[in-house]
Parts: sequence; structure tokens; C-alpha cells
Amino acid sequence: MLDRVLVVDDSNAIRAFVRASLEGSGRARTVVEAASGFEALRMLPRERFDVAIVDINMPDIHGLEVIKLIRASKAHHAVPVLAISSEGASRDRERALALGADGWLDKPFTSELLASAIEDVLGKRAKQGTP
Repeated sequence: MLDRVLVVDDSNAIRAFVRASLEGSGRARTVVEAASGFEALRMLPRERFDVAIVDINMPDIHGLEVIKLIRASKAHHAVPVLAISSEGASRDRERALALGADGWLDKPFTSELLASAIEDVLGKRAKQGTP
């Protein structure tokens, strides 16, 4: 079970779905929601997360920038990052992975696909020797 998951998405519905999927299934103890990239960047220095789920297209700070800043952070550079997007543009996917996202998931997704994608990014980090 994951202790703390950060979900960064400007959609209330997506954040609520992720929370219900992870907390309701017992896959995560706590899901912390950030409605914007700016809000996520304010939270990161104050908390520890087992995984971050970051929407790419947000109105204030683009998700790609959030990923870049997570990877540049001494405290959070090792946090597994799952990038999500409703647009599914291969260019966004390539850029997210190049900036350090560990995985990608197209919206809409099911609870099962979300759980599988999280397991994949955690497994990828474990193979790299990064907690």
C-alpha cells in the first residue's frame, strides 16, 4: 500500500476519481490533491509522496514544467511520476518521458488501468535502484 499519493489535475472529477480509486481500493492511505501546478509546487517542499500523478495540460503551470521541477528538486527527484493527459499527443508523451516522467496514462482511464500504471512506474523506479 502506498502511504501518500499526490494527484495534480485541474479537473475536480479526475482528482475525485483518482482519490476514490486509490483510497477506496486500499491501494493508497492518503491521496493529496492539487488543483494546479502552482499548488503542487507549494505542497512539494512540505510533504513526502510515494508517487505523483501529474496532468500535462493545466492552465497555470504546465504539467511538463511540474515534472521538470520535481526532477530538479533534491528532496523529490526520486518520486515516481505518472503523467496523464486527455489529449494523448505523442509529442507531449515524448516530452514528459524525456523530462523524467516514469510513465504515461491517457485519459479517460479505469481504476484498473490507473493501478497498473502506478505499479509500472514503481517497478521502473525499483529496477533503477531508486526508492
